Amino acid sequence: MSTTPIEPPSPPDGRSEATSFPSVVLEVLREMREQRQSFERSAALAAKERRSERRWRNRFQAMFFGAPVLLGVLYFLFFLSSTGFRWGPFGNVVGIVRIEGPIGSSERASAENIIPILEKAFGNPNVKGVVLHIDSPGGAPVEAERISTAINALKSKHRKEVVAVINNVGASAAYMVALNADKIVAAKYSFVGSIGAIMAPWQLDKAIAKVDVAQRVYASGKLKAFLNPFTPVSPEVDRKAQQLVDQMGGFFLAEVKARRGQALKTNVDFGTGEVWPGPEAKELGLIDAVATVDDFVAAHWGLKPYDYGPSSDTSPFLARSLQEAIAGAVRRLAMSGPVVQ
Repeated sequence: MSTTPIEPPSPPDGRSEATSFPSVVLEVLREMREQRQSFERSAALAAKERRSERRWRNRFQAMFFGAPVLLGVLYFLFFLSSTGFRWGPFGNVVGIVRIEGPIGSSERASAENIIPILEKAFGNPNVKGVVLHIDSPGGAPVEAERISTAINALKSKHRKEVVAVINNVGASAAYMVALNADKIVAAKYSFVGSIGAIMAPWQLDKAIAKVDVAQRVYASGKLKAFLNPFTPVSPEVDRKAQQLVDQMGGFFLAEVKARRGQALKTNVDFGTGEVWPGPEAKELGLIDAVATVDDFVAAHWGLKPYDYGPSSDTSPFLARSLQEAIAGAVRRLAMSGPVVQ
């Protein structure tokens, strides 16, 4: 009995088993790639959303916490500005030191205020010259003497040119300060001079005598109480007071002649106490040039002015303290930096 071999059935699409297996593998790989790409797109979208959420959160935190800090910084800068604090100077400048108003221990133009500012101006290497911007009727001679002594000491130490520029008035003790500059300049409408001394005590003894009141004064010497306004003025007191002002005026006049030297016009009595306008003061030899501070600085140095003050709206002590504190902090930061070995 003969038997016929049975053949296996062919694939429905007519392809062999060998050709269909790679197709299945490729299909699987393609699906896996698409799934991976879909996952990567989802992950990228999620990361983008997280970044956006972080940005908004950071912005909110910056607005919530940064706004008070920014307002505090702005207020602090405004406060520094109101106290006269200034950054700089940056680059070469001419330092302007203001001697304005009456010169006295309790005034803005006191030695206590002016000398530290002079030291800052002279000590800064960016300051190539110093201008004493004077607008003062005078005042206490000892305060002027202290400022003058400081100017001469700083000139010797730092070798910088000093020019006194008189604005409206440079009289009496203010002119005494100007004498210590290398040059004195005044404007055409400035008043210069008032060389001398004055003493003007009140005499109230006649006023209180009208109400039958008198003051008893016990002094160890006959001239110990000679400036008491409630006691009668004797001829001896008159002579002593006049002697004092003559001596002080003589000292002042001698200093003018020593400082101005050959520039002074001969046969002129400079001790009369009068003032002269700028052009006449130049003719007399009391000043060296007629110009305003702006014109002189531009023509003489060709540099920008840097105002050291003090100005009328400045608290010099507070500004000086803040400036020293900030400068000290900067120095400490610089010293605490990394050390290269």
